[in-house]
Amino acid sequence: MNQHRPPVRKGRKYDQVIDGARKVFLKDGFEGASVDDIAKEAGVSKATLYSYFPDKRFLFMEVASSQCEVQADRAMHDINMDNPPSTVLPRIGHHFLAFILSDIGQRIFRVCVAEADRFPELGQRFYTSGPEMTRGKLVDYFEKAIARGELQIDDLDLAAFQFAELCKADLWPRLVFGVQKSFSQKDMDRVVSGAVEVFLARYGT
Repeated sequence: MNQHRPPVRKGRKYDQVIDGARKVFLKDGFEGASVDDIAKEAGVSKATLYSYFPDKRFLFMEVASSQCEVQADRAMHDINMDNPPSTVLPRIGHHFLAFILSDIGQRIFRVCVAEADRFPELGQRFYTSGPEMTRGKLVDYFEKAIARGELQIDDLDLAAFQFAELCKADLWPRLVFGVQKSFSQKDMDRVVSGAVEVFLARYGT
């Protein structure tokens, strides 16, 4: 039976709770994180924590969503969208790849997959704040680049997802299946450079 997430009450200790939960989830994982530890790390009582989040999964979902939003905003804030694709796409690719390969990125992904049957809203919320947000920001940039005559794309949504998938090539499967746990900057540069090269060969003018 699906559970529906109640509205989050963003009171004065909301940020404390989210920050404390993020640290505990990152350290102990979803299953290992206890409500007692989260409350202690956040500097609030259990009663206060439960007043914001009655279920640990709702709390994790809020942490995951906020983390995705922070990463997406940070990536786009640092990038001049008036620059050409050969400059912008590598930076977007590096931001995206660094997050999905990070410890918190991996924990979010694994919990969403593990809880998919019992708690489908968790995956849906992650999709909205992660892949869907990335798609939207890429499409916004593609529209600007097309207007400048730098790209030629008919299906903007498909192109956005294609670029994201190209940036996951090789490294993501090895991480997910436990073949390799960490990657060097050289590894990531190789994948992102290849992704940009392939993408521009298809859509560049």
